[in-house]
Amino acid sequence: MQIVLDNKPFEVEINRKPNKNIYMRFKNSHTITVNCSRLVSAKEIERLLYQNADALIKMYEKKASEEQKDAFFWYLGKSYTRIFDGMSKEVFFEQDCIIAKDEKTLANFYQKECVRIFASEVNRILPYFSDIPKFTLKIRKMKTRWGVNNRGNNTITLNSELLKKDLDLLDYVIIHELCHFYEANHSSRFWAHVAKYYPRYKEARRRLRE
Repeated sequence: MQIVLDNKPFEVEINRKPNKNIYMRFKNSHTITVNCSRLVSAKEIERLLYQNADALIKMYEKKASEEQKDAFFWYLGKSYTRIFDGMSKEVFFEQDCIIAKDEKTLANFYQKECVRIFASEVNRILPYFSDIPKFTLKIRKMKTRWGVNNRGNNTITLNSELLKKDLDLLDYVIIHELCHFYEANHSSRFWAHVAKYYPRYKEARRRLRE
């Protein structure tokens, strides 16, 4: 099935499952997937798609934006064109390109850079704080949070996606999580601590939301 929304053609993939409800999402910027009951006709699906056109266009715009960003390798706030040459032993930057042997090599480089840069920034910032307990730094990809301070086991976890951001935004998240050792919540006292070490924290929060 194909439909046209806002003068843009989209393929529609229908997955029939024992669902009570109908779920619509974008598989990619060209394809809408619909999960629904076997009892729902193609005509009814088409009607619902057009009925939810405005919401679907917003979903499309978000997916298209994500794909555009993923087309490049983002590193400390700058985008680089990926080039895979099948032979380079090391990953290296050349003007606005990043050159690696293959996708796996580039992914390994990304993870190693997260460990190196995040640990370096934590070690640089930490001496400005006092009475911080000994903690473990962890790094993983998170969907909804840039950082987490677990005071129960003294662990700070940083989102690996921060490597794509400007370095000062990584510093803000580190400071934010360190300040949670002083205040567990987001009270005015907590933000006073943050402002002491990062006065432009409101701007940093806005940039991270973008």
